[in-house]
Amino acid sequence: MADFPTKLTALRRDFHRHPELGFQEDRTKSRVAALLRDLGLEVHEGGGVVGILRAGSGNRAIGLRADMDALPITEASTHDYVSQTAGVMHACGHDGHMAMLLGAAELLAETRDFDGIVVFIFQPNEEHGLGARAMLEEGFLDRFPIEEVYGIHNLPGAPLGQFSTRKGQICASESLFEIEITGQGGHASMPHVGVDAITVGAEMVLALQTIVSRKLAPGAGAVVSVTEFLTDGQRNVLPGRATLKGDVRARLPEDRQAIERLMRQIVDGVAATHGVKATMSFNTEFVEVINADGPTEAVIETARASGLNTIPDRPPMSFSEDFAHFANAVPGCFILLGNGDTGPHGQPLHAADYDFNDALLPIGAAFWADLVRSRLPHRKDQA
Repeated sequence: MADFPTKLTALRRDFHRHPELGFQEDRTKSRVAALLRDLGLEVHEGGGVVGILRAGSGNRAIGLRADMDALPITEASTHDYVSQTAGVMHACGHDGHMAMLLGAAELLAETRDFDGIVVFIFQPNEEHGLGARAMLEEGFLDRFPIEEVYGIHNLPGAPLGQFSTRKGQICASESLFEIEITGQGGHASMPHVGVDAITVGAEMVLALQTIVSRKLAPGAGAVVSVTEFLTDGQRNVLPGRATLKGDVRARLPEDRQAIERLMRQIVDGVAATHGVKATMSFNTEFVEVINADGPTEAVIETARASGLNTIPDRPPMSFSEDFAHFANAVPGCFILLGNGDTGPHGQPLHAADYDFNDALLPIGAAFWADLVRSRLPHRKDQA
């Protein structure tokens, strides 16, 4: 199988040339489904693509998940496989995640040296936190009752091929908020006549920062960010309406709930102080990713047995992942795989010049296959 890495590289770069946004992954899904069928897997297509591989007589089933969607970013790279879709690129490595999992399917389909059922999960729309939930709402677990689920994400800046994970919380939640302020606009020369919404909004922005600095325990790892401040004001017109939008990250559900409660207190309090109306929405798209003990121990043991550089108790990450919805449904483990620390491989996720490291493809594929053999071992009486 000397050409295996070359084959995976060509596959990954094909995905990279043809990125598709969340819930628009039509070409990608067709390509994945065709490749799985070529390997002899049972294939089911819906919102995502599911491949089933059986070996032996065992009924235990585990799930391996990859994400398929790209981002609305114009690629700034100069390599010969740049995105062919204007304004869309694989800036998060989902092209590589798919290629690694397809590589694992090929390795396992050829050997079938395990006993049980492997469910290969290719999910849509991870970037907006909607794809995993959509598959679950379609009845994924009723049709494919897996006992455990695993996911890998590349990590720029970490040494090439370094595996890291942890028991418990590994990725933060993400909640999006929107605050609507209705005051009384007017002439810029006579601010005392009304209550301009921009002043009220500015006070709220500053007050919201006290939640993390003064209301939560030091080291909680929470973030409250106001990312948009929109008004209907003009050069000499004080705004009567303002909208604040932003993003909240939290490591623990109780911190997320406390932040929402404290935000509502601040918004209501500042609005009452100024005699204006204010409403707030707070929607959590991504919940926290919680790694279960058993699957995490299996990942660490498999990575070490495979001779991989392994960090078993890495610090939690501040980014969010909708793998959380799968891991909430069945015990699971989310793994980070070093993408390297130089050139485009070391650029941050979602950067316009980021690129997945093709050297990871055979490493990830082999790890997936080793994990399956570990979790679904071939019985001695089947040898």
